[in-house]
Amino acid sequence: MDAVRVSALRDRLAGTGWLEAVGGFAGELRNAVSRRGAGELLLVGTAAYEPWHLAAHLEDEAAWSDVPRLAPTLLRHRVPARAPAHLAHGLRRLTEAGRGSTVLVVAPAAAGEPLLERVHDARRHGATVLALDGATPDAPGELADLADLAGLAHRRLAVGTAEDEPFDLAQHLVSAAAGEPPARRSTLGRLAELAGRLTAGPAISRW
Repeated sequence: MDAVRVSALRDRLAGTGWLEAVGGFAGELRNAVSRRGAGELLLVGTAAYEPWHLAAHLEDEAAWSDVPRLAPTLLRHRVPARAPAHLAHGLRRLTEAGRGSTVLVVAPAAAGEPLLERVHDARRHGATVLALDGATPDAPGELADLADLAGLAHRRLAVGTAEDEPFDLAQHLVSAAAGEPPARRSTLGRLAELAGRLTAGPAISRW
């Protein structure tokens, strides 16, 4: 995490409403996994993008914030032979997700019909669906696909509206904000502190 880039991002987006959108999305994620009767958090990317880095940060936030269910189960489109146990979960888990489960879909580009079908199954069975996507106005084909994803999601954060900021940077802010308890301070000030904490965090080894 580059502290200079984070600071520049905060300054440029101040007043645009996007940082507040990050805070609202992260709060929705925290509420979904901490409410009474909440089940597991299933994190899934696209066939071309695997959000293992977000999985690692959410697991750290789960420990720091004492919200155990923030630690996700990472679902993979292809599971290699002899994969470690925490990296050996396939998309079938989506079809088994039911009421109480939370599905977080991370799609910097098109999600793809097979994934959308499984997410639809999860929602139909009662799972809460959140979507973090990279839709941009200059990618009409992807926009159609991501519009379908947005239609499935109970809450969506479109990172492409953040003036093309790096997708991984948005994930850092979402994971950090999800671990932060509700406070009376402004979203902007809270994310400023979180960004500073990210730069000093320990190295991630499990993932």
